[in-house]
Amino acid sequence: MAQTNRRLFLLGGAAAAGATVLPSWALASSAVAAPAIPYPFQLGVASGDPRPDTVVLWTRLAPGPLNPDGNGGMPDATFNVDWEVATDENFATVTASGTVATSRAIGYSVHVEPALQAGREYFYRFKTGGHISPVGRTRTAPAVGSTPAQVRFCMTSCQHFEKAWYHAYGGIVTDIPDLVLFLGDYMYEKSSAAGAVRRYTITDEVTTLADYRQRYAQHRTDPNLQAAHAAAPWLVVFDDHEVDNNYNRTTPGATRKAAAYQAYYENMPLRAAAKPSGSSIPLYRQFLWGSLARFHMLDTRQYRDAQAAVGDCTTMRSTSRTMVGSAQEQWLLSAFDAHPATWDFIGQQVMFSQRDGDGLRGSGSTGCSDNIRDAWDGYTASRDRIANGWVDRSLPNPVVLSGDVHRHWAADLRVDYYDHSAPIIGSELTTTSVSSGGNTTNDPPSSTWWSYNPHVKYYMNKRGYVRVTATPQSTTADFRVVSNPTIYDPEQVTISTSASYVLMAGTRGLQRV
Repeated sequence: MAQTNRRLFLLGGAAAAGATVLPSWALASSAVAAPAIPYPFQLGVASGDPRPDTVVLWTRLAPGPLNPDGNGGMPDATFNVDWEVATDENFATVTASGTVATSRAIGYSVHVEPALQAGREYFYRFKTGGHISPVGRTRTAPAVGSTPAQVRFCMTSCQHFEKAWYHAYGGIVTDIPDLVLFLGDYMYEKSSAAGAVRRYTITDEVTTLADYRQRYAQHRTDPNLQAAHAAAPWLVVFDDHEVDNNYNRTTPGATRKAAAYQAYYENMPLRAAAKPSGSSIPLYRQFLWGSLARFHMLDTRQYRDAQAAVGDCTTMRSTSRTMVGSAQEQWLLSAFDAHPATWDFIGQQVMFSQRDGDGLRGSGSTGCSDNIRDAWDGYTASRDRIANGWVDRSLPNPVVLSGDVHRHWAADLRVDYYDHSAPIIGSELTTTSVSSGGNTTNDPPSSTWWSYNPHVKYYMNKRGYVRVTATPQSTTADFRVVSNPTIYDPEQVTISTSASYVLMAGTRGLQRV
């Protein structure tokens, strides 16, 4: 892991290794009429939502990130933050720069959307009060209509701070991806638990804006997470723990949702268009990667109907129920009308494919159990409308990307999973967690379960991420696993590929490599 550690330092690790302070003559452009502060870039830098002409650059000022008041040790004042974008790590060729103000009202966060050229690698940094941030690497999307040779992205989810160390991000940094997709549970709202690998500073469940801000800050102090943010632009969506466990459109109350959404926006590299308005946040969106790939990033929490009771198959299969809300569903189906890219990657939170526990169509027993009612199995009509939508519109190569379950899964998709000879209509890649679940021994399903679910090709209960490489001819998914995420020393931890699967463009079905 020595190479990984070196890159962690070069991209994003400066805050952990010791802050760099520029002399006053090097910061002549700064005009900060605010109190002096200690080194404020303790949470690193990030970028996200790349388009051909821009990318979001992010940081958050926090000289005291673990302060329980959620203000990061910042005085109640307005601070000017300078930003620079260059084509080289040494900033010899600065292509864009400016100054933006931040204050307590937005958690001292900074979101910049500079005008850039398509398909280019850039480096960026921030300055304020004589301090300079770590350097981040980012890139813009290729020009619309261009045909990139490939896009490599890494995807993961579920990074419970207390459960394990974030070694998975060391592997992601080493992979040098074009993109990182985070599919939910960036932080956990839960109270601190006994036996934790590392402990929350606020030990009670977080419910207020100050609490959420501080909990995000504690997660972001992790040097591996900072390095992964600094290594590539991210596409992010939330799941439930950024607000409340298993929440839906009916719960929790508006005040808590408003606090959670505000803190989420403040801590993610999201566009100004994603700013929350009270207890709602416009999160679902689409991105093109030339004519190679299109990413549909969904929100499966904010608009969903309440989960059915355990064993209530009738409710789970009601045609009136929705996972994503009617507006988002129509937005997605309308996007399927056009086919601007070879691959359509549908990034979202919970498992899309069926997991059948007893092999009986319409069963009220394990076929409608607790572990499926929060996933798409608990909203089968909503799933069918979307799946039939891409079939009816002849979407060439749909691939669903999922998280949530703290397991690696690979599965083919069918409209009717009980008919094992039904045509395959797409595939699903499900990533395991960064840390949630801690260190585990793999526990594959029984041979009987596999016989009920022949569309499922792979399962692994270890921590890690999925590395995906898409070309005009194929998409290859490498399921990466961490040997032991509860060991602190990275020299004692290995990251390896436990399995690889390939999808050929124009041909349905996963094939083991």
